[in-house]
Formats: sequence, structure tokens, C-alpha cells
Amino acid sequence: MRYMMFIKHPEDYRGKTPPAALYEAMGEFVGAAMKSGALIDGAGLKPLSDATRVRLSGRKITVTDGPFAEAKEVVGGYALMEMKSKEEVLEYARKFMDLHLQHWPEFEGECEVRPLQDQAEG
Repeated sequence: MRYMMFIKHPEDYRGKTPPAALYEAMGEFVGAAMKSGALIDGAGLKPLSDATRVRLSGRKITVTDGPFAEAKEVVGGYALMEMKSKEEVLEYARKFMDLHLQHWPEFEGECEVRPLQDQAEG
């Protein structure tokens, strides 16, 4: 089954440089997941200053360029996973967050895990 993982953190983390040890550990972790086929795709996202929102409200479409003043927490990255079970993908998410805890203890954020809807489900 496929799962999407959204990595969320405060927007002000954009100005901080993660420790080199985290980059190294994440490189190994992500590389192993790609090699095993568990990680299909993933990336960090650029800041909200590079974002654009296309919104439909009141039968009107509006386009707004970022940054967005109301944003306190942002999606900073994503990972598309292929896993056998919810337990397996949650273990991966825990390991991902544990790497942050080990190598960047000041980091605060979350990893939201959501199963993709099966095409047959409509």
C-alpha cells in the first residue's frame, strides 16, 4: 500500500541550518529506503515565499503569492512510501523523527502519515 508522509515544522526553521550529522544520517536512511523500494519519491519543499495558492471560495478563484502571514506551521517536505502495512510505515516515520531527535534535539515538528486512496475506491 502507498502512503504519503508530510513533514511539518514551524516556518521559522527555514533560517536555521540543520547539523551536518543529520544530513549524513538522513542520506544513509533515505538511500537505504530508496534501494529497498520503500521510498518512491521525496523531497524538501522551498519556503512559503516561493509558494502560490490557488483558492476556490464563493464561486471565485483567486491566486495569491506567498509568503502567507497566517502560516505558523508548514509542510517542509514529503515522502511517498510503498509499505506492506500501516505499522511498517509508522516505524519508518518514527525512525525519521528519531534521527532528528538524535542529531538535532532542538527540532520540533511532526510527520503526518496518510494512506493513498486506492483507485478502485473511487
